[in-house]
Amino acid sequence: MRSCGRLLLGAVVLLAGCTTAGRSGTPATPAAGATTGCAARVESGELPDWADAGFSGGTRIAHVFGAKGDIVAVLFGQPLSVGRTEGPNNKILWVARPAATPSPDPSAPTTLVITATLDGTTTRATREVAGGPGPSIIDLPQAGCWHLDLRWSGRTDTMDLVYVPA
Repeated sequence: MRSCGRLLLGAVVLLAGCTTAGRSGTPATPAAGATTGCAARVESGELPDWADAGFSGGTRIAHVFGAKGDIVAVLFGQPLSVGRTEGPNNKILWVARPAATPSPDPSAPTTLVITATLDGTTTRATREVAGGPGPSIIDLPQAGCWHLDLRWSGRTDTMDLVYVPA
């Protein structure tokens, strides 16, 4: 009887993780073996010293760090949203940590190239920030957790950002 209870509990937990509450009604193509889960962690504290140029002392603002810690996305329109017709747009200030050594490839483009993949799907979007990390408006095609691959000046990092329906 005890193992039956564990089996039933395991099935309930598994099914609870498969609900679609809060998801966009736009279908997305499931990807076999696609990464699932969202590591987006929006912080609201002070920015690190290397990313706070232009902000006055002790400014607290929403931001997300790259997985390697080499870039931070400062979010001015939190929460980020899809289809917003009023209010602030999806303004993101990208700030890269100063490189410890010169770029391994000085001819690498400085443009920040963002390849975004919607969690658990093959839905992709590419955005570019000319001149490298800096101010941008990053709109993505549908709500959900987006896994971002970030490339600039021969450097890379990743992060997850969540976009909600407007």
